[in-house]
This record gives sequence, structure tokens and C-alpha cells, in this order.
Amino acid sequence: MQIKEFAEFTGVSVRTLHYYDEIGLLIPAFVDRATGYRFYDETSLLRMQEILFYRELDFSLRSIGEILSSPNYDKTKALNEQKHLLTLKKERLERLISAIDSAVKGENVMNAFDNSEFEKYKTEVKEKWGKTDAYREHAERTKNYSKQKWNDLAEEMDRIMADFAVCMKKVKTPDSTEVQNLVKTLQNHITENYYLCTNEILEGLGQMYAADERFRNNIDKHADGTAAFICEAIKVYCGK
Repeated sequence: MQIKEFAEFTGVSVRTLHYYDEIGLLIPAFVDRATGYRFYDETSLLRMQEILFYRELDFSLRSIGEILSSPNYDKTKALNEQKHLLTLKKERLERLISAIDSAVKGENVMNAFDNSEFEKYKTEVKEKWGKTDAYREHAERTKNYSKQKWNDLAEEMDRIMADFAVCMKKVKTPDSTEVQNLVKTLQNHITENYYLCTNEILEGLGQMYAADERFRNNIDKHADGTAAFICEAIKVYCGK
């Protein structure tokens, strides 16, 4: 199926499929190099089903990507876990619906909002499938960071993004020495403070900066187009 047909069949937007492709969550089965058209097959459909199940359970796209790419991932077991999570979610919704009737009668229904069992099982699923080496390293290295440390790191990252914006305004090209040195600074900042930032991880971050609206808006506050500029600079740095 072409992307428009696949979007209509799965109930997601074409824009969402483009984004999933950009972050490596759902790559088309085939891309026509002459036209740029994306095509999807049955394997694509099965993966989309898995993504949609996890999205229904409020997993982040990053968590879903880590889960589906885990070398230990077992699709049958994962589906059973999804079923259990959906059952817990269904039971909670039924409790809440019943609680509304009780609340109308003036009864105390605060216990109906307890979602601890669902969250506990959800956390176990994430830990089982989704913890990459980078995730584990990040958790270990940052576990004792103080609030001031987090603030200092955020300010340093913001300064790096601002420097990219300055370069862009000076009409520096993504492949210029000044811009490429900034990419190296960004990579070093992540490696020194969070986890080993390989070129592969760095490239994924660049795509996320440009594609994820939250990151894009935060970076583009320095100047419109900064996030896309950084993404292109990272591609050059990584030899893409």
C-alpha cells in the first residue's frame, strides 16, 4: 500500500507515518527513489498494530521503540502482556463509571482512582523489554544529580542550542567547521553527563529535535529553523 492508503487503513495520519519513519519506529517496506513514495506491506501492518497497542496503553514513542528493538523481544509474550494491561485499564474504567453513580449519591469514591496495579505492571513491562544500555547508563550516572546539577546541565545544553542558532543566523552552512565543532560539543556534553553518545544515537537525537514538536519548539525559541539546522549538521557529522 502507498502511504495514503496505509494511513487510511490504520487510522493514523500521513504526517504521523512520516514522523515514525524519521525516528525509526516504523520504516516503510520500500521507498521509490525516483518519486520518494513510501510503500508498506503486511509486516509493516503487524508492527503498526504493536505500536498502536502500546500507544493505547500510554507508552511513549521512545519506550515503544526500545521495546520493539529489544533483542529479547517476544511478540507472543508481549501481546499477552498488552492484553493484561488493557484488562486492568478496562477494570479501572468500570470502577470509575460505577464510582460516578456512587458520587451522585454523596458517597466517598476516592479509592476508585487507585491506578497503582496498572502502573506497577506497566513499569515491569518497560523494565523487561525497554531498557537499552544507554538507558541503564543514564539512570546510573544521573541518580545522584542534585536539582542544581540538573539546572546547570539544562543551561549548558540551552547555550549549545543558542550557539547553533547564532551560526545559522550568520549563514554558516551545516558542514562548516564552526558548526561541526558545535556538533562535537553537543555529543561530548551528552557523553560526559548522561551516557555514551555514539554517532548512531546522536543521529537519532537530531531527527527527534526536528520532528518532535516539543523539542522543536524549545530549540526554535532561539531562532526559527534551528532544530532542522542542527539535524542537518548532525547528518553531516555522522557521514550521512
